[in-house]
Amino acid sequence: MSRFRNENPSADRNLRDVLRWATTRRPQPWPKWIETGVRYEPRSPGADEVLLTFVNHSTFLLQWREVAVLTDPVWSLRVSPVQWSGPARVHAPGIAFDHLPNVDVVLVSHNHYDHMDLATLRRLQQRSACQIVTTLGNRAYLEARGLRHVMELGWWQTAQARGLQITATPAQHFSARTPFDRNRTLWAGFVLATATRRVFYTGDSGYHTHFADIRRRLGPVDAALIPIGAYDPRWFMSVNHMNPEEAVRAHLDLGSPLSVAMHFGCFQLTDEPIDEPVRELARARDAHGVAATAFRVLEPGETLAI
Repeated sequence: MSRFRNENPSADRNLRDVLRWATTRRPQPWPKWIETGVRYEPRSPGADEVLLTFVNHSTFLLQWREVAVLTDPVWSLRVSPVQWSGPARVHAPGIAFDHLPNVDVVLVSHNHYDHMDLATLRRLQQRSACQIVTTLGNRAYLEARGLRHVMELGWWQTAQARGLQITATPAQHFSARTPFDRNRTLWAGFVLATATRRVFYTGDSGYHTHFADIRRRLGPVDAALIPIGAYDPRWFMSVNHMNPEEAVRAHLDLGSPLSVAMHFGCFQLTDEPIDEPVRELARARDAHGVAATAFRVLEPGETLAI
């Protein structure tokens, strides 16, 4: 079976790198639990806007008048093959699962456990016949585990789903569910478009030239959702996860008037302190002359109208 590769060949890590990281990592202490103050207040979007609600990690609820979308939804306690071990959440989801509106489309950017949460996907399809849009190689895996209405896309492919135009875009990352299936399935971001608003969901990615390529090929977007966490140690994580300074550079490459931070502060996946990504994002914005209102950090459950 073939393997997928990044546009940048130096971004591909091998098993020796993984073992070195696993045996030398020094994670900083995180709190066991944090009570967040923001509570989700449902509302309906206006005719020319999209509502963007941060749930946790890389999960957002995006609501146009015509369609509601979830990105890489995770409501489970742990992002792990089992729920008795592995990285556990340190705060509740910003939207209680039972308070979700009807969801039309679910994006799954790649197959890592913090992005493809089977338990959450099954719960969503028990509520409604939502369309799952994912990347090449994942459809068979999901259908074999009882998921329905699965569509898969390769980089730069475009499809229509429930009235939404979705284009899969390159990312610099990797895939694996086990030690034996590395890069057997694809990873990507997605540009979502209706007649009124366009949103770019990055997925997981290191920093490379593809952000500028996305702007050049697909045009401007109204908002970009960009990861800022899970980046230490840099010798290992830099090719697959951006740090806050690189996230700001991606924001500038995309030319988006608004970016929103994600992939931080919920599951301890790497070594940096829990509060460092937000602090470093503020420093990176200042260094690049980017206003705080142009690259936002939302609390879980907080909604932004675009």
